[in-house]
Amino acid sequence: MEGKKFPMDDKNALDSRLSGFHTWPLPERLTKIQTLLGLSEAELHALKPEGSLGLGTAVQMIENTIGVFSLPMGLATNFKVNQCDYLVPMVVEEPSVLAAVSFAAKMVRAAGGFEAETDGSWMIGQVQVTQFGAPDKANRTLLAHKEAILELANSTHPNMLKRGGGAKDMEVRLLPAPEGPRGEPLLVVHLVVDAQEAMGANLVNTMAEAVAPLIEELTGGKVFLRILSNLADRRLARAKCRIPVSLLGTSEMSGEAVAEGVVQASRFAMADPYRAATHNKGIMNGIDAMAIAAGQDFRAIEAGAHAFACRDGQYRPLSTWALEGHELIGRIELPLALGTVGGPIQIHPGVQAVFKILRIQSVHELAMVMASVGLAQNFAAVRALGSVGIQRGHMAMHARSVAMAAGATPEEVADIAQALVASKDIKVDKARVLLAALRANNKGPSV
Repeated sequence: MEGKKFPMDDKNALDSRLSGFHTWPLPERLTKIQTLLGLSEAELHALKPEGSLGLGTAVQMIENTIGVFSLPMGLATNFKVNQCDYLVPMVVEEPSVLAAVSFAAKMVRAAGGFEAETDGSWMIGQVQVTQFGAPDKANRTLLAHKEAILELANSTHPNMLKRGGGAKDMEVRLLPAPEGPRGEPLLVVHLVVDAQEAMGANLVNTMAEAVAPLIEELTGGKVFLRILSNLADRRLARAKCRIPVSLLGTSEMSGEAVAEGVVQASRFAMADPYRAATHNKGIMNGIDAMAIAAGQDFRAIEAGAHAFACRDGQYRPLSTWALEGHELIGRIELPLALGTVGGPIQIHPGVQAVFKILRIQSVHELAMVMASVGLAQNFAAVRALGSVGIQRGHMAMHARSVAMAAGATPEEVADIAQALVASKDIKVDKARVLLAALRANNKGPSV
């Protein structure tokens, strides 16, 4: 795997294998992670709806605030990335995501865990120029004044420059007119910026706006758009795992058969954009859920990932699976423009608690864990698709939601969900019938 590896500290003796964690009562789960990770009472409180984000903070985050919307946060277990253990908070409303990714991480862990790496923190700011005259002349003029443009860009963030970041390079792109030969070609100036620990949107946008007047002066043209690109293809993260075929077997299928199903799912996604879209959605189930928990711009992540998936002209999967000898090899590569500073990270108490749980030290470490989560989520999906099918586990969790929708109390949910799965008729009407029968046998509703 190419790219730079960022070593992590010892991380003490954390073991991310919390056996049976999903069966523990919620208070026991909270007590365990508080003890294991050294969370303060305030950090623990921040994980609860009443302590996470108050209206006083919310009104400072966005305009027209009317309330705060909550989603479940779960903890993905079993992750080992570059020989370091992680417990991964994930915010998601879809059943089975946490169970699936934790199971996949457990299987990969048994085979040695994930290997991951990242590129630098490079972001691109784009300045669109029109009415610039002869393209070759404009190109030469801009390149001749590259140092002056970079110096002006960096003057907007002198502290970033002192820390070793900032605008490091400038490129000029000439693009054909979308209207055809009669239209004016597009001239686009790219500022290549080292955003360091920041996602970089505000930083890059400020720089692009600052250099626009100078670019107009040099070219005699007019600048329109000046903004960052969310196709962060110089800020890639990669993860890889190796799973011996012997570990893949189930009670119903051999390891060889499961591996063949995974490889065929990967081939399907490589060949067909319709399948690739769903393949990548499974990856983003994990990445988005972790990104939301960690206060990241998941919309920017999605935009960059899907644009990257189209880089050769056809929409393709972000991960691939292949057999190499007696091992199933999974690989993922995608842009991850993340930050450990700025935005909600500084003001959202729930996000701050999440960073305490993750124990990450840099934006590169965050990206490596996130890429590994995406690959694990993908493995869980393609393994199920290539063997028993995706619905078995999903329906078991869906049945719990249906039971609650039918009015089951927390004490009744498990029995009703089990009966729904057994009936293979997981609908609210069926749940109400089962609930009525359960209560009749119990001589009244559970309390």
